[in-house]
Amino acid sequence: MFAAPCLALAIRPRIDLGAHPRHDRPADSQRRAVSHPRPLALDHAELGRALAGSADLLIIQDLDGVCMGLVDDPLTRHLPRRYVEAAGELAGHFFVLTNGEHVGTRGVNALVEANFDDPAEARHRGCYLPGLAAGGVQWQDRFGRVSHPGVSAAELDFLASFAAAAETFLDHCLAGPPFALDAATRAPLIAAAVLDNLASPTLNLNVFRRHWQATPERYWQLQEAVVDFMQARLAAAAAAGLEDAFFIHYAPNAGRDDSGQERPRLGTAEGTTDFQLMLRGAVKESGVLAILNRYYQARTGVAPLGETFDARQAPREPQALLTLARGHFDPALMPTIVGVGDTLTSVSTGEGDPPQRGGSDRGFLTLVQQLGRAFTRPNRVLFVDSSGGEVARARVDAERLARHASDPSVSPWPALAGISDPDDPLRLDVIFSGGHTEYVDFFCELARQRRASNPAPQV
Repeated sequence: MFAAPCLALAIRPRIDLGAHPRHDRPADSQRRAVSHPRPLALDHAELGRALAGSADLLIIQDLDGVCMGLVDDPLTRHLPRRYVEAAGELAGHFFVLTNGEHVGTRGVNALVEANFDDPAEARHRGCYLPGLAAGGVQWQDRFGRVSHPGVSAAELDFLASFAAAAETFLDHCLAGPPFALDAATRAPLIAAAVLDNLASPTLNLNVFRRHWQATPERYWQLQEAVVDFMQARLAAAAAAGLEDAFFIHYAPNAGRDDSGQERPRLGTAEGTTDFQLMLRGAVKESGVLAILNRYYQARTGVAPLGETFDARQAPREPQALLTLARGHFDPALMPTIVGVGDTLTSVSTGEGDPPQRGGSDRGFLTLVQQLGRAFTRPNRVLFVDSSGGEVARARVDAERLARHASDPSVSPWPALAGISDPDDPLRLDVIFSGGHTEYVDFFCELARQRRASNPAPQV
């Protein structure tokens, strides 16, 4: 059973920060006292001390690969109890932003509930992870109240048809050439691959990558077939009167093409594994503004972008997102934002050509960085090396980064091959080369330090 932390938060009175007059707020110089470490830093203790003393803190964090390992089958994931407790202690300053989902058989809520003798206790004590899922269209508070802002019933109905269509497609595809898998072999693979998420149904091909380890060309052929299937789902949506309602998210990906569509990474061990049918506008960078809007509203009583604003209303162009923020958010109230992710790619396509940069966390981490510069805030971008899981990912060379820290003449970029490059506009402030375990240790210690500095009121 969980002990005091979640229970205490469940009954803690709401503090209306917006009720304080402006001159009672910390001086601007005090709020800007958090200094930046050198980029690509491995010193988490220094970062923790800085954030623990930050008057206004907003952590926006991805989930898979960040606070839990990447696995072939989402049903085998584990979310540490101490992490859930720490998230509760950071209530109001911590929100998730994930392409996964809160609800459903493969949702994160089930992982939270697994830490309780009685799953109902998670709701009673307010221990769910608050924030946006399904790329930004599934909102949840810490008591498990879920909504889908800006999503129509027709769109949800179409998404609900995805799983059956995907199962039929895979069964037919895998039974024929060049795969020729018998029914007993393909059935469990299909069951693990089709994720019946409510708002972001997905084909996760990790199990096939592992199944065909000795013959990777089979996996690559399946990737190509799945791309065709996903395009067919878009065509079916258009035929149903839902043209432009959805897009395909590839994770990892190789950035966007000239039309703005994500490019899948095919034919490599670290290529695309997740093929998601997403609602148009359900991109993490839009989710950053939706979270900021709620953050301001909780503190002032006023939502700068309007009480009904959702991620789907946000502009699609990155620069327009920044312009929207600058035009509506009061700079004096802007928090220090910490963005945390694990999925970034930088792939060279040929000599002399610029690298293709992508990854499902790139957009929102870039916006966090840009907001820091635009509002003169010491925002941080944290990268968690998720290569130690069951999913193939590029690995951070921590030893080389350590040598770079003591000797700047040592180039750090070979240590980030496949992740970043010298001309990458996204700069990683702090790196957790030890993966999700190292990050969870840091996260829990940060919660402890902030609790020690600001003990909960007695109630």
